Amino acid sequence: MRKRVFGSIFLTALITLLLTASLLLIAVHTGLAHDMRSRLANECSYIAAAIQDNDWQELGRIGRIYADRITLVGSDGAVLYDNESDVSGMENHATRPEIAQALQNGVGESSRLSDTLSEQTYYYALRLGNGMVLRVASTADSALGALSTASPWIMVIVLLALLVAALLASWLTHVFLEPIVSLDLHAPLKNDAYDELSPLLHRMDKQNHKIESQLNELKRRQAEFDDITARMDEGLVLFSAQGDILFANRAVCALFPEDSAEGGYMTLCRDPEYIRVVEDALSGESAHGRMEKDGRVYSLTASSVAEDGQGHAAVLFVVDVTERDQAERQRQEFTANVSHELKTPLTSIMGYAEIMENGIVRPEDIAPFAGKIRTEARRLLTLIEDIIRLSQLDEGGDPTPFEPVELNALCGTVRDRLQHKAVEHKITLGVTGEPVTVSGQRRTLEQMIFNLADNAIAYNKPNGSVLLETGTQDGAPFVRVSDNGIGIAPADQQRVFERFYRVDKSHSKMTGGTGLGLSIVKHGAALHGAEIEMQSALGEGTTITLHFPRKTEE
Repeated sequence: MRKRVFGSIFLTALITLLLTASLLLIAVHTGLAHDMRSRLANECSYIAAAIQDNDWQELGRIGRIYADRITLVGSDGAVLYDNESDVSGMENHATRPEIAQALQNGVGESSRLSDTLSEQTYYYALRLGNGMVLRVASTADSALGALSTASPWIMVIVLLALLVAALLASWLTHVFLEPIVSLDLHAPLKNDAYDELSPLLHRMDKQNHKIESQLNELKRRQAEFDDITARMDEGLVLFSAQGDILFANRAVCALFPEDSAEGGYMTLCRDPEYIRVVEDALSGESAHGRMEKDGRVYSLTASSVAEDGQGHAAVLFVVDVTERDQAERQRQEFTANVSHELKTPLTSIMGYAEIMENGIVRPEDIAPFAGKIRTEARRLLTLIEDIIRLSQLDEGGDPTPFEPVELNALCGTVRDRLQHKAVEHKITLGVTGEPVTVSGQRRTLEQMIFNLADNAIAYNKPNGSVLLETGTQDGAPFVRVSDNGIGIAPADQQRVFERFYRVDKSHSKMTGGTGLGLSIVKHGAALHGAEIEMQSALGEGTTITLHFPRKTEE
């Protein structure tokens, strides 16, 4: 714009200069020509007055001292006298315009350019009383001749004029554009600019307010989006139609190296399932897949987003399904184990009942068969009760509120309940330690200690011992159940708290256990915030300690 304004001003100045010079030259030339004609008319009158009595000698004297040309022409056009040329060689002048006019009108004048156009001759003719015509001529430089003669000075003047025009155009350009260049587009109405710009500035101010409002709304939505995606546990990745990563949330950056969440999709992960899912989405199809990384299982879901004539963008969700898969496997294992555990006593009950129903059993065997049916039914009932109790613990325990429970007394209650079984297995069962109190559900705590003591009796040696001990360690209450029984192998110690897991299935069948006792202990400990510590060695025995949280001061 600056160049255009400068060019317009400079061109205007140049054209104005040329027009002014041309008009001035024409005016000067016209004035000089008028003065020349007036001078020639006066001089011609003076000479005519001097020779009115045909004083040719006076004409000759005047011709010798006169600076311009004097010509005397007869009424027939013959040249009678010329102070610059020999009249004998001159042609008839009757056809000359100024002579013809003078012969006819008494006065005539004309002007003619030379062949080179560098000089112009002015003629003035006056008819005398005797019919002759007196002509006076004067030669002056023409306009082109004057320009040609003064051309060096004219060039200097033109160059100076051009320089002045350029400087003037530059200054005017700066003056004109300065208010526009210095406009504050962020606050248009605060500018001191031309009145003609006011409508534009008002529209710009309205547009600025609209843009600012839209930007604020975009920032608000971006902040909401960032906050939502930052809180997501699922990974979210946005891909352009070219496969470049446009966005990756915190979960993705934590899963993959942070610097890999930039560039193309191949920089993020090289897992074949990941590549397949993303490429399917970029080709316009939704896709699902699974991949494993660092021992975890992730579900991949990619959706295709069509762009106008530019292919398909993609949105990828990465969800950690490790726990869900484990829970599903545990559910399947639990279902299978429950079915098996329920089927075993039911099969026995149905077998004994069918024999009794068909009358095959001898009368003296009816009572033993009924006892076996009762034993299997009790085992079945115990299994169902354990399953129900375990389900309650999975859901956070029963609604029974927590209360102060004294653990040493509770161990005494458990001892009394298991004393008969201990005697049957020739096991010494004892309680020791100091009274300690914890906050918890009495029924759950009793069942936890009961299950630990029951297992210690069931998996012990003849004439073995089981000791229930309570006390505090570093100010924290604990319950310890120890035995000198068969012990647990190191490979099995991490799994004994799983549902239906048995180290020795044949021994477990003889003891009649359900395989849920230690699992109930594990869930009960989680309910009370307790930690389980196990120490065991094959052939030496097992010690399991429940460490409860310290009692907070009220």
